[in-house]
Amino acid sequence: PFRKRANCSESSRNGRETEDGRGGDTLMLRARLYGSVNCFIDLENMMIRRALLLTGAKTAAAGRTGKVQRRMSTRPAVTMFSEEEQMLREAVARFAKEQIAPRVREMDEKQKMDAEVIRSCFEQGYMGIEIPSEHGGNGMPFTNSIVVIEELAKVDPSVSVMVDVQNTLINNAVKKWGTPEQRAKYFPRLSQDTLGSFCLSEWGSGSDAFALKTTATKKGDEYVLNGTKAWITNSAEAGFFICMANVDPSKGYKGITAFIVDKGNPGLIVGKKEDKLGIRASSTCEVRFENCRVPSSAILGELGKGYKIAIETLNEGRIGIGAQMLGLAEGAFNATIPYIKQRTQFGQPLSDFQGMQFQYATLAVEIEAARLMVYNAARLKDAGQPFVKEAAMAKLYSSQVAEKVASQCVNMLGGVGFTKEFPVEKFYRDAKIGQIYEGTSNIQLQTIAKMVVNEFK
Repeated sequence: PFRKRANCSESSRNGRETEDGRGGDTLMLRARLYGSVNCFIDLENMMIRRALLLTGAKTAAAGRTGKVQRRMSTRPAVTMFSEEEQMLREAVARFAKEQIAPRVREMDEKQKMDAEVIRSCFEQGYMGIEIPSEHGGNGMPFTNSIVVIEELAKVDPSVSVMVDVQNTLINNAVKKWGTPEQRAKYFPRLSQDTLGSFCLSEWGSGSDAFALKTTATKKGDEYVLNGTKAWITNSAEAGFFICMANVDPSKGYKGITAFIVDKGNPGLIVGKKEDKLGIRASSTCEVRFENCRVPSSAILGELGKGYKIAIETLNEGRIGIGAQMLGLAEGAFNATIPYIKQRTQFGQPLSDFQGMQFQYATLAVEIEAARLMVYNAARLKDAGQPFVKEAAMAKLYSSQVAEKVASQCVNMLGGVGFTKEFPVEKFYRDAKIGQIYEGTSNIQLQTIAKMVVNEFK
């Protein structure tokens, strides 16, 4: 079969031109994801396989190989990756190693995301995984976002959560609830150069999110927003904000409405930046809305349906946090095992001591269990099946595993694990947030309990 050679840097610069024009826009957009230097992408074969699947022409494929039909009739494991997913994994891993790893320590110390990292994530296409290709995105499934989030977290969970929020919260909310005009206006920006922030939490409403006090008062054809949001991820660099505000506090949570606010709005003020234990390069700030005027066209979804948008968006976002925590655990583990294999005490490598073997074997089991839970939830979501319970389980368990793995890796490394010369101490600090944001562990347990008991009605 003919194999196209794609210089992915060239494809990013030269737009979407292809030699054949058959689905070329989408393919060239996706080609950005598979590497920043010369890379081989079997685009022609990919189109053939998709055409066979879409038209049901299994006979031709089976005639060539004699194996295709058997493979297609076998249910794959949730952690088996498609060719596209595997190519994406390898490209993101390479990007993280080459472009992010050299900057991790400095970004952590300065508590600031390197602007070049943000720009590169957009350039590689990681900020618009599910955004349709006609709006500048990649038009890929949700699971592909999970692949990217996991791989980035193996190197820096701060970069991972930036990409996570963009894809699983912001882009998905606009995709599901935005009007055609809103999608046409904002998707090209969100996929190319504009970070987004999801403004829900307030100082007085964390887990009790719908007790929020931010109001939206109707004035003619506009709404005036007033209130303060807290712990808002990406807010220092964001140019796009989704703000939850109540249009009628007398209705309680049924008055909550989602509004789109641009950074240039004079009533939007990004306040103090939090000095955090972990994920320090990821900005977490207070965001104030002071007589912030937005047109009625800025409503995302329906009036009074903001609570529904928040719940459903966060359900998807929890799978993203699960992937971040999974990647974090893998990053700590991967940094530890090579060291204990070469470090000797009492005449043998640390990895040969049975006490050590029991420790890292147990961690390997728990990492694999977390992986199964995360990808099961993601694939259920992509299949259009119920996934809320599985998402809560994945987020809960992965965050517990991340903290445990990072902690025990520090122990196994000994003194060097306690220094900043090794990345594991940072993974240890970064892990704690997984049990707090996008729903605390107790909230996940509450969600799981409700759904379990409902299954026995």
